[in-house]
Amino acid sequence: FLQTCLNSSADQVTVHFINRDGEQLTATAKEGESLLEVVVNQNLAIDGFGACEGTLACSTCHLIFEKDTFQKLDAISDEELDMLDLAYGLTETSRLGCQVCIKKSMDGLTVRVPMDVSDIRRQLEVGKQSKQ
Repeated sequence: FLQTCLNSSADQVTVHFINRDGEQLTATAKEGESLLEVVVNQNLAIDGFGACEGTLACSTCHLIFEKDTFQKLDAISDEELDMLDLAYGLTETSRLGCQVCIKKSMDGLTVRVPMDVSDIRRQLEVGKQSKQ
């Protein structure tokens, strides 16, 4: 279920991420990259983002879009909906960053990182520590 973004080009767009603490992180993205790839490739300091590396096995790249932008995104898959059901802070305009491909029309896009992240691996680590 790895999302492969097509139409990769040298066209660059600016994307703003509002981090959990309210800090705005600005990145230059290439058309055709996923938002997860933008965070990884630009080494943005968003803690725990993209734990499964875009394999649709977690919801740590959960992002919240502005309504008008959300309505222009490509259709959402059943697999992505299943993962979003596990995300904290789910909104009507939530998507997984690994499934959203950058388009030229997204220049200046601002997305919000939700306050909480659901990473089952973190819960397992806590579980292991409490048993010791």
